[in-house]
Order: sequence, then C-alpha cells, then structure tokens
Amino acid sequence: MMLWDRIISSGRAPSYVLPWNVIVCPPCFYGVRLVLDVREAVENAKKMRIKSNKRTILFVDEVHRFNKSQQDSFLPIIEDGSIVFMGATTENPSFHLITPLLSRCRVLSLNPLRPEHVVVLLNRAMNDTDNGLCCSVGMRVHACPSAIEFLSTNCDGDARVALNALEISATTATARLPIKQLDSQKEVESGGNNSIMPFITLDDVKDALQCKHIAYDKAGDEHYNLISALHKSMRGSDANASIYWLARMLEGGEEPLYIARRLIRFACEDVGLADPFALPQAVACYQACHFLGMPECNVILAQCAAYLALAPKSVSVYKAITAAQQVVRESIGQNEGVPLHLRNAPTRLMKDLGYAKDYIYPPDNPMLAASQNYLPPSIQGYSFLEWSSNNDMEKKQ
Repeated sequence: MMLWDRIISSGRAPSYVLPWNVIVCPPCFYGVRLVLDVREAVENAKKMRIKSNKRTILFVDEVHRFNKSQQDSFLPIIEDGSIVFMGATTENPSFHLITPLLSRCRVLSLNPLRPEHVVVLLNRAMNDTDNGLCCSVGMRVHACPSAIEFLSTNCDGDARVALNALEISATTATARLPIKQLDSQKEVESGGNNSIMPFITLDDVKDALQCKHIAYDKAGDEHYNLISALHKSMRGSDANASIYWLARMLEGGEEPLYIARRLIRFACEDVGLADPFALPQAVACYQACHFLGMPECNVILAQCAAYLALAPKSVSVYKAITAAQQVVRESIGQNEGVPLHLRNAPTRLMKDLGYAKDYIYPPDNPMLAASQNYLPPSIQGYSFLEWSSNNDMEKKQ
C-alpha cells in the first residue's frame, strides 16, 4: 500500500494500534544503516510468522528518498509475503517510485482536509483534557468562533499547521493571565471557576499564523499543476482565472522568469498569427521582469497574462511545425536533398554543378516566382500551415 500525501509539510509516521507487529522506518535514518535494519526486520518478521503466525507491517515514511536499487530490494519480500509493505510520500509516486514497486501496491491519495474537518480537529484539541492543549499550556482554553474559522480556512487543509498555530495562540492567551489566576489551574480543571480560562482571540491566531500557509513545491507536482492551470486558463480566454493562478504561483515563491518564459511559449503556441503583437508583448514582459524582479514585476506578469488571455487564438503555426517535424522524423520523402535551384552558388564550381540554376528571383518576377516549387519533389503538395482558409474566422474569436 502506498499513501500519497498531497499536503507538503514535514510530519511523523502515523501510529495505529493494530494486532500486527508494526515496524516504522522514519526518514531520519535513511541510508546504509536503514537498509541493514530493514533486512534484519524482514528476518525477524519471517521468524515471528513461523513461531506465532503473526504478520509484520513495514511502514516506510518518505519512501521516495530510497534510490531505485534500494526500492528494488523491497520486491522479493513483498512477493513472498514476508512483510506487508506500507509507504508514505509527499511526492508524486509516478515520478519518484519505480514501476515494479507501484504495480505491487495500491496507491491511496490523501487529499487536503476541508475547513469543516479542520474545525472538528481544533475543537477536539481544546476539549481533550488528556492529550489536547491542556498538556501544552497546563489548563483548558477557549477560542472565539472567528479564530477557529480563520485557522480552518488559512491552513490549506493541513491540520498540523492549524494545530501548531492553535498551540502558539493558546500559549499567548495563557501568558496574558495574572499569576494568581495561573496558580488556580487545578480549581479550573476540577470544574470550579471557569472565568479564568484563557481565551484565544482572532488577533492571537493571526499573530501565530503570521501569513497564510500556501502549499507549493517549486520542483514538484504542484509546480506543474499550477502552470498547467495558468496555461489552460489563458487558452480558454479567462483573464480572471489566469491572474488567479498566476498569483498562486507568485505567492508560492515561483521564479518570475520561469513564468515569463512560459508566457513567451504561449504567445507563439496558442495566439500565434492571430495576434502577431503577442510575442513582442511576452518578450517585453520577460525583459521587464529581469530588470525589476519581485515583487515589482507582479503587475508586469499579470498584464501579459491578461493580454494573452484576451487575445484572439490560433494554433496554426503550432500544428504546422508539429506536422513538419513528424514528416522529418518519419522520413517521409526520404529527407532528400535540397533541390538544386534552391541551393546557394557562391563559387564557380557550384554553379557548374547546377546550384541555383533556373531559380526565379521573386522581386524581379513575382508572377513566375509564385509557381516556383520550394518543397522537395517527393513531398510536393504537402500543406503544413493552414492559415489562409481560417484567417478571418480565427481573428474574430
């Protein structure tokens, strides 16, 4: 089994009470020592199964840290049933785990929590006298509804972020109490005077959280998800969505020049000949971002993204170059040499060999030049760029 946690944060391996022998491999021990420990654990698991018929679960946290050869070592012990393998990762398993290991596991995607779920966890932490905030601050605490709502909507579905901020807020609220009231903690816990219970305000929560937690990894899955969303929003001519996804990337710390390069590509791929000024706009955006940098270049990127989203669209050039490259790769026409009349003839020998012979210079004779062939004979009649027939229609879009 493979657990894919899409929330990007550090954490601990889950602890469950199971009627099985459970071995947890934390990420801090990865390396040669861990490989040896895994081998020892597998041997012990085999002996335990023979002795007491008790199976062993091997839980490997952050399994993507294993290299390919180390991941291969899990295959035989999974096959023979020596252990029940469970792994957890915050990276995309398709890119970071080997295919044989994935084929032997069932991937369960752990999605971010919804705000109402986070509210339940926060209330549970405040009301649990055995394992909740009482253990951290030494007494029960209470929070205003607006503080709980703020935490649940600003943690991006990560309960750990919300709970850590709640704990800091509780410490702050407790520190405001007079020393005499702190000494009466036992009375509060026994159901006495509840008026001295620390009260967490919205300001406490904002100070603890500092800024909204944004889940973003500049070299991982979310990086490609967001740039894909930006590209598709501009292609769909939705300027509002384009600016929103752009803001998500910038607030996540994305390199502005990377975004500018993607805008240049979009200007050619999706706008193309429908608006020839789109490319200069995108290039100017890149240069301006290079001059200014963040945070000043955010408006430049937004202007370019809005321009490209609202511009007419044409993929004629993109389809043309794709089709031409396919013809070349598949050797349609055997990729024959350049026709002699199209070759340059800078020397007398080349002229004697027929280079540039019968070439019609278009400025001198445009009528005859229009009937001149420019493609190799084997692919005469191929049409890569389909522009003249749909030019007017695309510009009106």
